[in-house]
Amino acid sequence: MKVSSYRERDYAFGRVMLTLRTRLGLTQTELADMLGVRRRAVIDWEGGLTYPKADHLKQFVVLAIERQAWPFGREAEEVRALWQAARQKVLLDEAWLGGLLSGIQAPLASQHEEETVVTAHALASPSREERRIEWGNAPDVLSFYGREWEQDLLSEWVVEERCRVVSVLGQGGIGKSALATKVMHRVAEDFEVVIWRSLRDVPSCEALLDDCLQVLAPQALRDASSNLESRQDLLLECLRSRRILLVYDNLESVLEEGEDSGRMRAGYEGFSRVLRRVAETEHQSCLLLTSREKPSELVPLEGNRAPVRALRLARLDAEACQHLLEEKDVAGSAADYARLVEAYAGNPLALKIVARTIVEIFGGQIAPFLEQGEVVFGGVRALLDEQYARLSAVEQSVLLWLAILREPVNLQELLAVLGAPLPQPQVLEAIDSLRGRSLIERGKLQGSFTLQSVVMEYVTARLIVEVTGEIKQGHFSRLVEHGLELAPSKEYVRQTQQRLLVAPILAGLRNTYPLRTALDGQLLALLDELRERADDAQGYGPANLLALLRELRGHLCGHSWIVYGVAWSSDGRFLASSGLDNTVRVWDATTEACVQILWDPDHADTSFFSVEWSPDGLWLACGSYQREVQTWDVGTGSRRWVGRGQ
Repeated sequence: MKVSSYRERDYAFGRVMLTLRTRLGLTQTELADMLGVRRRAVIDWEGGLTYPKADHLKQFVVLAIERQAWPFGREAEEVRALWQAARQKVLLDEAWLGGLLSGIQAPLASQHEEETVVTAHALASPSREERRIEWGNAPDVLSFYGREWEQDLLSEWVVEERCRVVSVLGQGGIGKSALATKVMHRVAEDFEVVIWRSLRDVPSCEALLDDCLQVLAPQALRDASSNLESRQDLLLECLRSRRILLVYDNLESVLEEGEDSGRMRAGYEGFSRVLRRVAETEHQSCLLLTSREKPSELVPLEGNRAPVRALRLARLDAEACQHLLEEKDVAGSAADYARLVEAYAGNPLALKIVARTIVEIFGGQIAPFLEQGEVVFGGVRALLDEQYARLSAVEQSVLLWLAILREPVNLQELLAVLGAPLPQPQVLEAIDSLRGRSLIERGKLQGSFTLQSVVMEYVTARLIVEVTGEIKQGHFSRLVEHGLELAPSKEYVRQTQQRLLVAPILAGLRNTYPLRTALDGQLLALLDELRERADDAQGYGPANLLALLRELRGHLCGHSWIVYGVAWSSDGRFLASSGLDNTVRVWDATTEACVQILWDPDHADTSFFSVEWSPDGLWLACGSYQREVQTWDVGTGSRRWVGRGQ
């Protein structure tokens, strides 16, 4: 037998063999026994993997003629077409064929009228009359921009390479459904049946299968058993016997969110088996999927030369984005277009949403829109909300850290700042997943990565809202896990963290605490609560609260290093601060000037932690690194007492 590679599989010949066997009324096992071959050989013939040897093909022809598988009078034509399709190395023995045909008798007229040409029909592409198209709720793509390369590649996979499963992946709004629709129209003529279905509102796997089988095999569906396995078998038989294109849009609707991303949701386990069987079983059809995430069932089956492929959509190219915006009556210079496209990372849906705002509010001009600075709003925020909600806790944490760090970092730099240490493989998986969702992109340095512009702004805003809410409610999560202002950062990065994180959080808190003393009191109360925890459970909490207090009180800029403790006098006139620069400082609340500097006269390197006022405001007590408590007379600045712990 001649064996062909996957790329050379002859599905047209396989369809001929399957059609003839069905017409003979034989199972694969029965046909194999009659021809003296193994059932595996028959399976390979019908799958287009191999061709029969000449002797076996002759036996098959004899059987087909005896059982009148071909219309009377056309047997010779059909046999010659079959012999040619089977790519035999020897020529057909015409004398043998003539002798075989000389003894056949004409069938009854009614039977003759019902016969159809089998081999030639099976080898030909389906005619327009034979083709059935079920667009369902496929989107009506009136305007389509760019993606020529992607269309060509997907069409090649579906038609020429006859892949069984093709996935189109990408973040929300990137154009997966529109591209799948274009490809579906482009390749439809190569299929007998084309079915498009959205999975967004599918109630169950059974309902999805029944919906497709009502189109493909309504009578067989009525006769089939009600169990899911029988429906799966029937679908596979349809995919084998006919050339069918199934398009399933929005596959992420049946996938789990968060930690189990990529796995089927409860109740859809049957669809997981369908995916696996369609990907692993020989057939002549194609399942085209669109999804934000890759289903885990397909991952081990994918490969550049495998019948299961996946294409992840990147941003739309700049020229196509400009055409999209121009069609929406958005105008600007080449530089304006470039800035706007970069701000939304070439996401077509985000650009369409923002185009409407630019036209309605900014007279269609890009420049004034960019000058106002706000890029995440309305529909764009809703689009990102959907994507963010599907992330695992680790993936969300990585995004938040990248928003804090502001610059491209590598894996080791990210691991170094994580508040809760995580195994490197887990963080690497999260980075890979986020890159796959097009939420992060590669930096200029090898191995580095960062957030896209619009994602950076969105995640920054989320962090501000979440930390502000935690402070108001008095509980800790993001406040402990993530640092708002990192001392090791470059100076300009730290200033950016102060401006874009610390200051907006304080602004949000002032709405709840209009009096500065009330806000100070809340921050100090949380600081005291954190200090009751074990050191390794405090995380970034104390540093974040001190950064907020420093921003609130004018930065306490007399300290040369970290401020660790702050306390208000009972009358609110003075603020005391203690730090790791070995000083305790007293500040005038009105002038914000430092009016007193206190230190340990015995040990110049004593670092001070917590600080407290006496009720009358005349004395200060401070705990030190050496496990001491020291007290001072604030009026004279002299130390009065030292108590040492055991």
